[in-house]
Amino acid sequence: MGGTKLTSDDAVRTATGRGFGEWGEVLDAWGARGQGHGQIVGRLVEEHRLGNWWAQTVTVEYERSRGLRPRNGGRDGLFTVNASRTIKASVDDVYKTVAEPAAREEWLDSDQLTIRTTQRNKSARFDWGDGTTRVNVGFVDKGTKTQIALAHERIVDEETANDLKAYWRDSLTKLKKQLESS
Repeated sequence: MGGTKLTSDDAVRTATGRGFGEWGEVLDAWGARGQGHGQIVGRLVEEHRLGNWWAQTVTVEYERSRGLRPRNGGRDGLFTVNASRTIKASVDDVYKTVAEPAAREEWLDSDQLTIRTTQRNKSARFDWGDGTTRVNVGFVDKGTKTQIALAHERIVDEETANDLKAYWRDSLTKLKKQLESS
């Protein structure tokens, strides 16, 4: 259940003074297996003076290595998949093509999205299907380009998560091709 490491052991050692294995020993000695994710992160920040990003990285890898968290999953047993692209188009064009149902029909092979909330040119949040899972999309204006990052959350099993990861990668590639060819 270990999954892919977020970053290399050498990188974590350089940044924090310990490798993942050493952090595992420190956390086991403290009793981290019985603690929540936030408690472990808090301990690393408070007691070991790690920055929040490194504390999160070490905690997630610890949870994965101890079988407490599946790859792409949380300790609650639910999965999240991510996909992103940088598109040579204005943030306004990318946002509209995602947020407006008629525009989505051209690149998304599904009518499963129902808008929950939007913040123009910043984010769009959707229910997927019956609403048990959510799709959150963020947009970053990079001048003549736009970065789009998507997270599909609350997926109940790894097989569905893997299928949705491939689906979203393909869909964002279609979106990119569509916008860059117009």
